Amino acid sequence: MADIQELRDTATQIRRDIVRMVHGANSGHPGGSLGCTDFFTALYFDVMKRKPGFDMNGIGEDLFFLSNGHISPVFYSTLARAGYFPISELGTFRKLNSRVQGHPTTHEGLPGIRIASGSLGQGMSVAIGAALAKRQNGDDSIVYSLHGDGELNEGQNWEAIMSAPNFDLTNYIATIDWNGQQIDGPTKEVMDLGDLEAKFKAFKWQTIVVKEGNNIEEIIKALTKAKEMLKNGAPVAVLLETEMGKGVDYMEGHHGWHGKAPNDEQLASALRQLPETLGDY
Repeated sequence: MADIQELRDTATQIRRDIVRMVHGANSGHPGGSLGCTDFFTALYFDVMKRKPGFDMNGIGEDLFFLSNGHISPVFYSTLARAGYFPISELGTFRKLNSRVQGHPTTHEGLPGIRIASGSLGQGMSVAIGAALAKRQNGDDSIVYSLHGDGELNEGQNWEAIMSAPNFDLTNYIATIDWNGQQIDGPTKEVMDLGDLEAKFKAFKWQTIVVKEGNNIEEIIKALTKAKEMLKNGAPVAVLLETEMGKGVDYMEGHHGWHGKAPNDEQLASALRQLPETLGDY
């Protein structure tokens, strides 16, 4: 495991990047981005097997696919801090002709981005295809993906959830950001998801529920355990119980911050709570 304090410092800086990016563009999705920061930090800076540079095919390395692409601020900050492209480029978020668009796209050629993910519900299907390709190519690397709980309202997810165990995918780990919030309100009020763990188990997945979904150490333990569980012959779903807006007190737990930029005063408050640790862009 990487040094835990270094990981926490990285997560704090990523959160700082997120609020600055969204404020600078006066648009974007800070809530889910902040809630998933600890997951991205654990995955990219500890768990995932990565090669220097970026190769779209990703042969011999683990792959990650972001399905809920609206949380692009956390993805971009993570990629920049991991060395995929200059950190200064974060300052162009959602600007005209920027590679750092509101939703990840591939035609700008931004290193680290393998699929466009503006439309919800498609990421698992792509991840399953990538996992099948790795198996056919004799590549024993792992494919990871991230999905929002509200995103599971999309029916295509459930076709994919049925497919992964059917194909005996032993190289695929899907993570769900189970924060109980979506753009229109709490998930229980919009479209109650019920017991997600029971649902995945019914579709023949192995499951891990992480009660402390914003605890980097617990996330690393869960993902490490998930890799071992793949040897049992089925894909693994990691259900992270996170808090939307984590790290900024006035955003925490509020669906209103799903897609809303902080004003100047709110930004200043957020930055006081998120001290600069690695240097701003």
